Amino acid sequence: MAEDGSTAAESEEYEFAFTGNVQFDGEPLEGVKISVKGGGFSADAESDAEGRWRVGVPEKIEYTIELDEDTLPDGVVVAEGQNPRTAEFGLTNSKSVNFFLGEGTRVTVSFFDQLVNRLVNGLNFGLLLALAAIGLSLIYGTTGLSNFAHSELITFGALMAFTFSGLVPVWFAILVAVALSATLGWTLDAALWKPLRRRGVGTIQLMIVSIGLALAMRYTYQFFYGGRTRQLPGASPGDLDLGPISLSWIDLASMGVSIVVLLGVAWLLLRTRIGKATRAVSDNPSLASASGIDVDRVIRIVWVLGSALAGLSGILWAYYRPGASWDMGFQILLLVFAAVTLGGLGTAFGALVGSLIVGVFVELSTLWLPADMKFVAALVVLILVLLLRPQGILGRRERIG
Repeated sequence: MAEDGSTAAESEEYEFAFTGNVQFDGEPLEGVKISVKGGGFSADAESDAEGRWRVGVPEKIEYTIELDEDTLPDGVVVAEGQNPRTAEFGLTNSKSVNFFLGEGTRVTVSFFDQLVNRLVNGLNFGLLLALAAIGLSLIYGTTGLSNFAHSELITFGALMAFTFSGLVPVWFAILVAVALSATLGWTLDAALWKPLRRRGVGTIQLMIVSIGLALAMRYTYQFFYGGRTRQLPGASPGDLDLGPISLSWIDLASMGVSIVVLLGVAWLLLRTRIGKATRAVSDNPSLASASGIDVDRVIRIVWVLGSALAGLSGILWAYYRPGASWDMGFQILLLVFAAVTLGGLGTAFGALVGSLIVGVFVELSTLWLPADMKFVAALVVLILVLLLRPQGILGRRERIG
């Protein structure tokens, strides 16, 4: 099954294709599974009775091609360093990729090692998810708006990082992208959300506006960037093996940045005047206004902060996938809402807890479920928790911060 929803048979309709012939000692091997992934697309194929296989792909970019060694006969393995392989097209529309097979003992990974590795990857995913979820939770807590356009703020950060990475060093491009994301949040509140609040528009109407805004922004991205998935610099580094844990330096950097930023947000909410004002507005806007707090200013700051966090989350998500595309934020929007709801609506720390639970469960579920179903498994956990605790894990005992 392809990530874009097409089956392996449907992938045959594409103009470009990878082909190969699986043989051992001159004899064809039937039923050997080959997977092709790249640019947000993936599809599988099996070798036929003559050992031949073919996978159609939508565009001429670099792909990763992997042979499932579990489908090889006993005693037959792929030569070391040959699996997986990367390949891209030349001047023709087809590319032949073959694997060198030989006799050997297949290396297997124990269930415990897989569990530990998935757990760490789940924490990594949960931390980047938390950046987006906290931003969404802050906005909901202060305005009551369920912002469906939050996914496009996630996408915006990744696309801006890609755009500027071709002009300046990637670290500076990331800073520019986060700054532009914050600017976009300020602009949206000033031009759209504040005028609607002043007119007394209800939360349901505001939510519908956010859906329309999300669609407009998403297809604007597609118009300017196309449907391709574009890689950020350094998106495919080598893995660092730390015992059973396999991580890249980008994974380690992503986790480090997420932890530092989340600690900074916690300090802001708990130790600063603006953080205390944010919690006051979240608890009771009218009382906060009567106490001398500028509610509109607090909401504006929340929009700027929430958008900056969403943009940073999008950049880390582009490295995690990997790749930046026009609809990448929409792909995890449901998980972001699940994390916010699971932790407790309007609670920043609840969003963090919910994100970590969703991230870990998404990755651990692949030990038993097909990878295509891992997001569904997270939503099942959400339903089960809400059946037992409808207000979420932290509920309303602790508002924003």
